[in-house]
Amino acid sequence: MNIESKAKDAVPLCVDLDGTLIRTDSLVETVALFMKQQFLMIVLFPYWLIRGRARFKEEIAARTRLDAAHLPYEAAVVDALRAARHDGRETILCTGANRRYAEAVANHLGLFDDVMASDASTNLTQNEKQRALTQRFGVHGYDYIGNDRKDLPAFRHARRSLLVSPSRSLRRARSSLSDVEVLVPEKTPSLGDYVSQLRLHQWLKNILLFVALLASQRFNDLQSVLAAATGFVAFGFCASSVYVLNDLMDLPADRRHPRKRSRPFASGAIPAGQGPLLIPLLAAIGFALASMLTIEFVLALLVYYFVSLNYNLWAKNLAVLDTLFLAGLYTLRIIAGAAAIGVVPSFWLLAFSMFFFLSLALAKRYSELVNLELESDQRVPGRQYRRIDLNTIISQGAASGYAAVLVMALYINSEEVYRNYSHPQIIWLTCPLLLYWINKLWLNAQRREMHDDPLVWAVENRVSRGIAVMFTLLLILAI
Repeated sequence: MNIESKAKDAVPLCVDLDGTLIRTDSLVETVALFMKQQFLMIVLFPYWLIRGRARFKEEIAARTRLDAAHLPYEAAVVDALRAARHDGRETILCTGANRRYAEAVANHLGLFDDVMASDASTNLTQNEKQRALTQRFGVHGYDYIGNDRKDLPAFRHARRSLLVSPSRSLRRARSSLSDVEVLVPEKTPSLGDYVSQLRLHQWLKNILLFVALLASQRFNDLQSVLAAATGFVAFGFCASSVYVLNDLMDLPADRRHPRKRSRPFASGAIPAGQGPLLIPLLAAIGFALASMLTIEFVLALLVYYFVSLNYNLWAKNLAVLDTLFLAGLYTLRIIAGAAAIGVVPSFWLLAFSMFFFLSLALAKRYSELVNLELESDQRVPGRQYRRIDLNTIISQGAASGYAAVLVMALYINSEEVYRNYSHPQIIWLTCPLLLYWINKLWLNAQRREMHDDPLVWAVENRVSRGIAVMFTLLLILAI
């Protein structure tokens, strides 16, 4: 091809942002970030929306920042942009996202000659985008890369249409387009992606719902076992609902984390736009299951959900208070387990839980901190902790664990234990087991041999499982 014909063919290449250049939705991400940073201001959402979608985007963009450096970019689209610039073509970022976000992405990549985006008065999507493009470049005067049915007006007036992981509705409308190429085949999240996003492994924490079953010696009552099992699943779905919200709000921090950046939302394996649908769906399933149990259990689950939301919205960012919230969430599971089978947890069980789970919560923070290569004055992304806090956390955590063992010893020496067990002297053997487990917990955390969630580590660790079996057998023998 000679230079004259090549120049004639070099029409501008216009590229969409959300779902095309990046494997996420900038509006969903920044709304979640806004909720995390300024939750009380969500009361203004209806007022902003009444004034139009463009105004809503502008108000959100004025109060949040999109971390363009760590977004999940679509490699094939970036390569197409580099190839276009190499051929001397003009490249345009043309998006319905707010201009602030579009310019942040354009400045980071350095691959665009210009940016066309939404502002306070114009929502540059669908027909508005098509009109802006044809007014500037003329009909068939540009090539366009997009991913969704909302891009159809722009596609129909483009010289060439390049599809990126096209949606089902766009694939159905493909026949109405001319000169179409699929730049990136459809990518649908796998079952493994959803399993990872729901964090089914974290459901292991809900084993705590069976503690009341064991403590009340009702583990041979089938109805009680089924009730506790139903509560286990109900808590799991509600916990997954909160995890989805948490991951949406923590996307900027997760993408800078060495392990969390591979999570489905952070990596773009699951579109962020699915998050607002998953949150109420999972919660609805959880509460539907809870409604099959006692009203006390439903109330306990409501409290758990409320506390979890507040933890993720603000408390998790406050040093010390975050560990108290985590300890409370662990203890709430025990209370809910008791409510599911219609028993009242004892003072001793709650006192033990308070200290024991505070130790676990501190171990969680310690392991997160020790596994990061930070300078002494650097903060953990999304947290108020610094590496210099390690010695304080380990001393507080060990002290809380030993206090839990002390509560256990006082319980064994109380009159209540004689009412519940025929051979209470056997329970004394649980104290050295607990001491060994707590010391091992903190030793493994210090050696970086522990998952950042200690309860998951406790279930997965072979020695820890053995201690749990021996502990349970001792309680059964004491009956």
